[in-house]
Amino acid sequence: MDEFNQNRNNPFGKIPKPGKHFKRIVIGVAGLAVVALLAGDATYQIQEQEQAVLSTFGVPKSVTETGLHFKIPFIQKVYKVNTTIQGFPIGYSVDNNNTVENEGIMITSDYNFINVDFFVEYRIADPVKYLYSTRRPEDILKNISQSSIRTVIASYTVDDVLTTGKSEIQGKIKEMILRKIEEQDIGIQLVNITIQDSEPPTQEVMRAFKSVETAKQGKETALNNANKYRNEKLPEAEAKADQIIQDAEASKQVRINEAEAEVARFNAMYEEYSKNPAVTKQRMFYEAMEAVLPDLKIIIDNGDGVQKMLPLDKFNEVYGGDTNSQGQNVQGQNAQGQSTEGQNMQGQSAQDGYAAAGISGSQSDNYNSSEEVQ
Repeated sequence: MDEFNQNRNNPFGKIPKPGKHFKRIVIGVAGLAVVALLAGDATYQIQEQEQAVLSTFGVPKSVTETGLHFKIPFIQKVYKVNTTIQGFPIGYSVDNNNTVENEGIMITSDYNFINVDFFVEYRIADPVKYLYSTRRPEDILKNISQSSIRTVIASYTVDDVLTTGKSEIQGKIKEMILRKIEEQDIGIQLVNITIQDSEPPTQEVMRAFKSVETAKQGKETALNNANKYRNEKLPEAEAKADQIIQDAEASKQVRINEAEAEVARFNAMYEEYSKNPAVTKQRMFYEAMEAVLPDLKIIIDNGDGVQKMLPLDKFNEVYGGDTNSQGQNVQGQNAQGQSTEGQNMQGQSAQDGYAAAGISGSQSDNYNSSEEVQ
């Protein structure tokens, strides 16, 4: 309508083409699309646990910082790699857990076949080497792992692989893989390699090995119980032995002290004896008689030169009360005679000399007769 009005106002003017505005619109839309494309290709985002390699005309550069980054569109290219710990199995399939025979069946040093499953864990340490040093670095790592596993397994017996040697085998395999990866320098770092399972290749052999392993476990249990019993009893026995030794030492010290006391007492007695042997002999004689005849009551009368033994208790029983008074008088006279006898014995003891306790031959007869009276 506007064009019609313009043509009417300007009948001699130039009439515009009807498709000119449409072309301008198309060009504008195309320009906006190119700008949007360039803007989208000029930025890239790096997430956590990721690293990027920025390639400019084929020259790689590692980008490790997370966040938003810019690049030149169509000139620079970005390759992102996952730096988290990854892994793959050897000897079995993760999907169905079936055995992969060409990977898991191995031969030991004693020429036995065995099926061993491993799991390898790794991470990308250098993204540039990982992308540009080789085409498939994971395959190289897997081949290195299989070669190292077979080399180490071949140096151990089947019993070691099945039972006690697993930790040592894992350590040697890991060392060998690390050394070979360092030689290849493919940008991958080995984190760990573990034995998932080890078993004989057939069910019959598997049952036999399980029986052997059960017997070994029973042996270990018996040994552990024996060691436990020994550890319980040894301290108790050692404590008893120490107690016996301490008691013996204490008894020894008591005996030594008693012996030293006896020696000291004997030495003191000997000193007194050496001062006056007669008195000491007489005192020892009385003490010996008191110890030998504690309950015998007798009077020794030596007034007329003849030693007599008078059992007064027997007389008292026979004659009764009157006799008691007479016996007391006789006892008084005998006591006087005994004092005289003591004085005479003081002189006599030095002359006669008592053997050990100051006892002479005649007195020994009197002692025997005194025992008969008792």
